[in-house]
Amino acid sequence: MRKKVIAGNWKMNMTPSEAVELVNTLKPLVNNPEVDVVFCVPAIDLIPVAEAAKGSNIQVGAENMYFEDKGAYTGEISPLMLVDAGIKYVVLGHSERREYFAETNETVNKKMLKAFEHGITPIMCCGESLEQREQGVTMDFIRQQVKVGFQGVTAEQAKTAVIAYEPIWAIGTGKTATTQQAQEVCRDIRACIEEIYDAATADAIRIQYGGSVNADTAPDLFAQPDIDGGLVGGASLKPDFGKIVNYK
Repeated sequence: MRKKVIAGNWKMNMTPSEAVELVNTLKPLVNNPEVDVVFCVPAIDLIPVAEAAKGSNIQVGAENMYFEDKGAYTGEISPLMLVDAGIKYVVLGHSERREYFAETNETVNKKMLKAFEHGITPIMCCGESLEQREQGVTMDFIRQQVKVGFQGVTAEQAKTAVIAYEPIWAIGTGKTATTQQAQEVCRDIRACIEEIYDAATADAIRIQYGGSVNADTAPDLFAQPDIDGGLVGGASLKPDFGKIVNYK
């Protein structure tokens, strides 16, 4: 049985002092040992959030990471920095990174390999636009994202990864894919992983749904056989995140 992983993606929100206050507010609300709870926070918030989360069940993730250990890459954050700060997860290939900062499947793959090299769990994002869904090419597009993203990743590494399916048309729009739509794509992503590796790897990997997840939609979504939690945006910045984590 795969343990649910529910991650909050704070995006470009929360100053360091606001972040600590939010963690202290949410700590008792997200205390659910049956779920892996991850706060993925802006780079400047990583250290204060990691400090504030000590002694709780909250694990801390970064929202991005470069694919080199160090060097002349102004403004980037390296895996060595994340490891030293006690960071366990990193979001890679979010659609906003792909759209606004020209990330490609190939750069996401480099980051995936580097994350595994340093023992950081990647949350690799994939998802289609509304136009692609209407054209009927959703899985063609997502399969390419997954296959390129996992190129060179071993089966043992892949078993520990998290894939977040986020239909771009449902991110921050208030629209949510129907439970059936979300389950169908997550099922097909798992089938794609089985093609790349084997059934055991496909059974082990955790696949989240993201895209306007809230306390009302979470129970039905997380009850689906191929949905192993959520990557939550705006709702993770509010006390309601506790209701999502305690969805049962």
